[in-house]
Amino acid sequence: MIKRVMTAILGTALCAGMLTGTASATSINARERHEQERIRQGVRSGELTPQETKRLELEQRRIRIQEQLARRNGLTPQERARLQKELDKASQDIYKQKHDDQVRN
Repeated sequence: MIKRVMTAILGTALCAGMLTGTASATSINARERHEQERIRQGVRSGELTPQETKRLELEQRRIRIQEQLARRNGLTPQERARLQKELDKASQDIYKQKHDDQVRN
């Protein structure tokens, strides 16, 4: 009986660990998609100039490349935290550019 309980606890812990990794991967990908949509919306509304758009797109591309390189050997918690920090900065950059009162000509 104790053996079954321990096996169930161990199995649950392993599944939780795998789900956490998957949720984080989804979180990163979802954030990247959301930031791309914010950029597209800024272009449509005229809040972003072509130069601002290019700079923001390059920042997003750099983050995607960093993510791809990090995932080659498995994404470590440190790499995940670094990517989240980069996405935080990118989100702030998008906000600043959309609200700087420059408009597309």
